Amino acid sequence: MLGIIEVLLFLCIVAYFFNKERAIDMVDIISNRVQEAYGSFRLPNVFGPGTDTDQNGGFSTYSILRRFGEAGRQQRQLNKQNERQMRQQSLFHIKEQPIQQMQPDLKPIPGMACPHCSPTECRPQLEVQDRRRHAIDILRVTTHVGPQYTRVGPGGGAFDWSVWCPHLAQACRVRRFSYPQVAGAVMPDERVQEALDVAVKESINEKRAELGVAENDESFDEDSYYTDMLRKHEKRAGKILIGMRSKISNLVLRITSWVLYKLLPCFMSGVAAHPAQVEMIKRAIEKHPDVPLIFLPLHRSHLDYIMVSFILLNNDIKCPLVAGGDNLRIPVFGHILRYDGAFFIKRKIDPLTGKKDHVYRAILHTYLQKCLTAGHNVEFFIEGGRTRTGKPCMPKSGILSVIVDAFNDKSISDALLVPVSINYEKLVDGNFVREQLGQKKIPESFASAASAIMKVLKARYGLMRIDFNEPFSLSELVKSLRKSDMAHNYTPEMRRLQHKPSSSSLFGTDVVQEEQDQRNLIDDIARHVVYDSARATSVMTTNALAFLLLNRFRDGAPLSILVEALDELRNVLNGVRDLGFTGSSEDVIRYATDLLGPGLVAKEVRNGQTFIKPVLLIPNVIELSYYSNCLIPHFAIESIVVTAACLLKREMERKASTDRHDYADEVTVSRRSLLQMCMEFADLLVYEFILCKPCQKLETVLESALHDLCLREILSQPVVELTEDQSMGQRLAKSLQRDGLDPDDDMEDDFFDEGVGGFRGGVNGGGLFENGIDSGDNSTRIHFPAEKHCDRLMLQSVLAPFTHTYTAVASSLHQLLDGNSMVESEFIRLCIKEITTRVEMGDCKYGESISTDTVRNCLKVFQKRSYIEITNNNGVRLVSLMPAVDNVSEVNSILEQVQLFVPV
Repeated sequence: MLGIIEVLLFLCIVAYFFNKERAIDMVDIISNRVQEAYGSFRLPNVFGPGTDTDQNGGFSTYSILRRFGEAGRQQRQLNKQNERQMRQQSLFHIKEQPIQQMQPDLKPIPGMACPHCSPTECRPQLEVQDRRRHAIDILRVTTHVGPQYTRVGPGGGAFDWSVWCPHLAQACRVRRFSYPQVAGAVMPDERVQEALDVAVKESINEKRAELGVAENDESFDEDSYYTDMLRKHEKRAGKILIGMRSKISNLVLRITSWVLYKLLPCFMSGVAAHPAQVEMIKRAIEKHPDVPLIFLPLHRSHLDYIMVSFILLNNDIKCPLVAGGDNLRIPVFGHILRYDGAFFIKRKIDPLTGKKDHVYRAILHTYLQKCLTAGHNVEFFIEGGRTRTGKPCMPKSGILSVIVDAFNDKSISDALLVPVSINYEKLVDGNFVREQLGQKKIPESFASAASAIMKVLKARYGLMRIDFNEPFSLSELVKSLRKSDMAHNYTPEMRRLQHKPSSSSLFGTDVVQEEQDQRNLIDDIARHVVYDSARATSVMTTNALAFLLLNRFRDGAPLSILVEALDELRNVLNGVRDLGFTGSSEDVIRYATDLLGPGLVAKEVRNGQTFIKPVLLIPNVIELSYYSNCLIPHFAIESIVVTAACLLKREMERKASTDRHDYADEVTVSRRSLLQMCMEFADLLVYEFILCKPCQKLETVLESALHDLCLREILSQPVVELTEDQSMGQRLAKSLQRDGLDPDDDMEDDFFDEGVGGFRGGVNGGGLFENGIDSGDNSTRIHFPAEKHCDRLMLQSVLAPFTHTYTAVASSLHQLLDGNSMVESEFIRLCIKEITTRVEMGDCKYGESISTDTVRNCLKVFQKRSYIEITNNNGVRLVSLMPAVDNVSEVNSILEQVQLFVPV
């Protein structure tokens, strides 16, 4: 009973204290008592003036705090509602807007001017969208016929006769240009007269030497002989000029255009060209109306001579004068070419080595200069002759030097260089197998030309593609290259002195150096043009198929596997090289297989699947490699990097197999050693490929290629996390390098001057390897992902035919031991025989290694490295070993150096 009473009393007390009014009063009383006890305690005036805080003497009560908290809660609820409404409105706004498609970053457009060498002209003449338009078939597009052409005067309107004769109307309506003849101004020129005088004096000296008469002997009538020789040389000069000059005619150009409209569709499926590229040339002409255009095509076929003029004529652009070889001065066809703008020059200007033909040189130089001054455009093939291998040749800078001289002596204010890329799905000229096998070329004649035309009209050659690169200014290019520090660029010609300084002239050394600088400048311009043209050459269907068959599926593959490989190749080339085909990869492969024919690509059925394989007979594979080599320059840098990396890997594996305690599960190589090995490999192939522009450093290009290979995971370079001290140390080292205070400069100079030579002594001869150990910096290592092994094998096979050829040439040097000399042509045939034997014996699986062009390039490398000497003896070129290497051990050392880069 007592417990119940206690509980009731407790409940009454709780109810009394927790009454709302009493609780508030109690809190107020307690707060007032506390504040009275601590008078210094005062709440800050957070409520603003005019609130109950001031009325209560500045002290806050519970009722005031409660009211303030309630207002805060209401404000927060209001903010939440506003934020919710704003989110809903933004969602509705996004739904109402059209979907924005993300555009990926566009890769550089092929064919654009170099931004470093041509800073003004490098800006695109057209918008990117216009440049990326599809090519059109110019045989089916007539710009002067149809509704898009409005003709003023008689013949237009609804009864326009061009509806029935479109090609004839197109030929008649093209724009007429003035083509002045300049041959009459050549002979009186001062340069020609001086050359005639020099030639006459040389003839007098030769006559004196023949008669054994002294210079002051009056028995020899020098004046009479001078007059006779002058008359003789003037007569010869007149014949040279008549045989050289062009007689370009508007009438013949129009007739040729109409004939081509009728004949080309008989054997070609089309001639593709970009209309935007033609518009780009027109805009360049509008911007520089008084500047001549210099068209510089890569040469593949005799059809190249007239196709560039055909496209320019039908787009109302002045046709150029075209430099052609004198081998084309054949009856009928030579005259047609001459009236179409061709002027003929000799392939070999100097008949005897060591004796210049001053008269011919002066006439050619003066004629070209007069043509440029008269406003003619000029076209010449920067490679000289047609490529026999399918890849670009090293440039010949003879005619280009005349144009640069005309610019230097102010005969022309400037010139616009237009690199032109030409490619065929199937070569109209047949093949060059005979010449690659070392056999003599069949000279052109009227009968051979007529029979070739009849043969061509009965065959099918697919598509032809012409790409005009962006014109760039010669003056800007010269200015840029002269400002560049050429000592750091990869120009192998600068590593050797091409002209010996004169010891008899006070100005000998200075004159030779000035001439050498001028030659280097012209060579850099020529290499730049070839590099740009090669990068802009469109990849045709036959190029892609031949490349895959010879470098990845040499034993053949089912159609489905080839389709996957072609898809991958198209992704790799996308945005970097222009593809001259569209459609599904399966259709492309079937089309290219039928076009190449069963003689090059065999097609059969195995287990219900279509199986495609290359025909590996030596003549057939040489012809197929012509189409594959169009892609070789694109993959050359990557092939150099992968081949060098696999070489270093093999050496590391060999070392690991001998020293078991150093064995590691994964073999890696040093990045620095890899780049050094790549430089050595690139130097070996210096006459095969132009690996970078003259304005670029090869080291930078190699590093970029290594980075791309790592992005594609063919190689891998794990990122090393550095500490803060290591990062600061690297930044300091880079800063010292920029200031020219790098303490490792001496070591790097030792490598490039002596390290390479030490490495040439062989794997165990010092250099990159010391007793087979990779001596590079271990801070950055290159790894080899196992899943990309097949891709690395394909990239190694790209350059394998060239290294096999070089190895055979190095082995053939044993025939020159003990001071033996051989005629160059005989030695080349000996090298071809050696390569053929290796292919037939199975030591070399690449039949395309049999190539006279590659043998000649290898001899140039050996001559540059002072391994061999090529001398001229009465017009006969003799090959012999240099005395320093005329022993078995040195020749074996050379063989080891070259054989080192042959993939295993």
